[in-house]
Amino acid sequence: MEIVIRPTPADVATTAADVVADHVRRGPAVLGLATGSTPLATYQELIRRHRDEGLSFADCVSFNLDEYVGLPKGHPESYREVIRKEFTAHVDLPDAKVEGPDGTAADIAAEAQRYEDAIKAAGGVDVQLLGIGTDGHIGFNEPVSSLASRTRIKTLTTQTREDNARFFASIDEVPIHVLTQGLGTISEARHLLLLATGEGKAEAIAATVEGPVAAINPASVLQFHPHVTVVVDEAAASRLRLKDYYVHVLANKPANQPF
Repeated sequence: MEIVIRPTPADVATTAADVVADHVRRGPAVLGLATGSTPLATYQELIRRHRDEGLSFADCVSFNLDEYVGLPKGHPESYREVIRKEFTAHVDLPDAKVEGPDGTAADIAAEAQRYEDAIKAAGGVDVQLLGIGTDGHIGFNEPVSSLASRTRIKTLTTQTREDNARFFASIDEVPIHVLTQGLGTISEARHLLLLATGEGKAEAIAATVEGPVAAINPASVLQFHPHVTVVVDEAAASRLRLKDYYVHVLANKPANQPF
């Protein structure tokens, strides 16, 4: 696990965009896309590089981490629409190559298996972008999710619904259920890229990087993965006990060793 501490959220976005762009240029790449507030600046930087520097996503395909169950297709807060609005509609990645789990499926279990099969058929995810909740959830794998879980339906905690209520008229409109890639599914991506900014994520980052691996903190499963890059700003890094060591490691990183 490589810990990259950047001064500001803007620097976090630039570093994350560097990582994704490297995979895209070496493509064809299978991208794992996440929603939430943290990845937005990264998407904006990738859009800028597409527009100003010719970074092309034409050979890529992408898979979304999760989706609300029950929101109609086309709903502005469905994650397929959010990803399209915030990223894919602004680059040369057509809708047909952007996969997301179908939260309107009549048979959710069958849809979960279909999604698993689609990811495998694409050859697996090359780089998976991840945010983290204040309770350590990644995707919608809430605390005490199985560390080996696959794509499935999950019930959201009240805290997660309250956190997401800002996107809706009220918490009553936030769906209770979601369809999410499992921790086992996420862990099969070849490169995991976890982003966090702000002091509100500091405790979750410290628990993920330096705490025990435990289902109460789902993101701690990343400690088992052979290629994880954690990019955080100074505020999100504030509770890391070995912060000075991570800075030292990055300063002495071999020139030919990529993230």
